[in-house]
Amino acid sequence: TGGDDPRYKHLFQEWGSRFKARLFWFLQIQALVAFTLALSVMIAAHQPAPGITILDAIGAIVFAVAVLGEAVADRQLSNFRKDPANAGKVCDAGLWAMSRHPNYFFEWLAWLAYPIIALDVASGYPWGWLALSAPLLMYWLLVHVSGIPPLEAHMLRSRGDSFRAYQRRVNAFWPGPIRTTASPHA
Repeated sequence: TGGDDPRYKHLFQEWGSRFKARLFWFLQIQALVAFTLALSVMIAAHQPAPGITILDAIGAIVFAVAVLGEAVADRQLSNFRKDPANAGKVCDAGLWAMSRHPNYFFEWLAWLAYPIIALDVASGYPWGWLALSAPLLMYWLLVHVSGIPPLEAHMLRSRGDSFRAYQRRVNAFWPGPIRTTASPHA
């Protein structure tokens, strides 16, 4: 609540006097990403199969699960942060015990719904395959670029050893059981 996103603060510190120019290009890249994502939605919306298909229903269910999952993860984190006893601690309850970033996982899952809807193997709608660009792009961004890496760097700076222990126990992206020993990058 309030203040700048710590990831942008870090970029400001890292980029220094070049911040405005680099931020401009950073935002241009985000616009290109937004275009790719919108294209996937458009391709799904123009899928030519008549009526509602089984893939439409599956896509809608995947989307609903994604929205619900992200809402639950966000609510769990919000409730954790509201408790003064949790100040400076790492949330590892509920969905946060299965993934260090369940909100990012469910965000990705929502983008997976569009290619499911867009694919029309019966009539050979070739554009449907292009809709796979959305979940592929989101996965790459969330896991390797602008999601997990800067947020985890911030968490390591602010939570230190407790976050390192959390990294050892809980998968970064894919929900799964708590690990006893493994790589923090699973």
